[in-house]
Amino acid sequence: MRFHPAGKTIIRNTILIALALNLIGWLFVSIPIVSGLLSLTALVILVLVLQFFRYPNRKVQLNPKQVICPADGKVCVIEETQENLYLKQKCLKVSIFMSPLNVHINWVPVPGKVTFLKHKEGEFYAAFKDKSAEENERFCTAIQLADGREIMANQVAGAVARRILNFLEDGQQVTQDMEMGFIRFGSRVDLYLPLDTKLKVKLGDKVTGSQTIIGELS
Repeated sequence: MRFHPAGKTIIRNTILIALALNLIGWLFVSIPIVSGLLSLTALVILVLVLQFFRYPNRKVQLNPKQVICPADGKVCVIEETQENLYLKQKCLKVSIFMSPLNVHINWVPVPGKVTFLKHKEGEFYAAFKDKSAEENERFCTAIQLADGREIMANQVAGAVARRILNFLEDGQQVTQDMEMGFIRFGSRVDLYLPLDTKLKVKLGDKVTGSQTIIGELS
């Protein structure tokens, strides 16, 4: 199993903590059940961290007329809304909620040119709550399609997620097999799409990043 570079430091520190807990149990705890619980706790923590930063090998089918899913998770919002930060127009919003058990890599949803990148400070409400889209810390990315239209993809922090990574640069040409970023420990991604996008998902659907087709562009 491969692990994402975003987890390198956390994985290393977790291994050290797991070793320390085991040493404490072996050297300083004389009660076998307590020593066993320390070892079990260390193992559980390590397994959870390793599965969180797992790096799946996925082949992406490139299609400029399709919007691919930017993250693993569950569709928690589909609605028409006004995007006021950059696009400043009505959009079709599709949100994907990622639990701590999901892969947390974020993929580029459409090919084009990065025209807007902005990190916004904010709160840390639970990512599945509606107000998290506007009030939580987030990283906003706009991509201009070949026909001049733009879409927005916002990486939103959650109650547990406190670190959003974005790997793109302003003006960069991107394709759908590229990583947009990574969010550590539970979060969501909000897509703001043209109103005439033909959706291929519905509320409550489980989706897979870089594999599921969110919609088709007109």
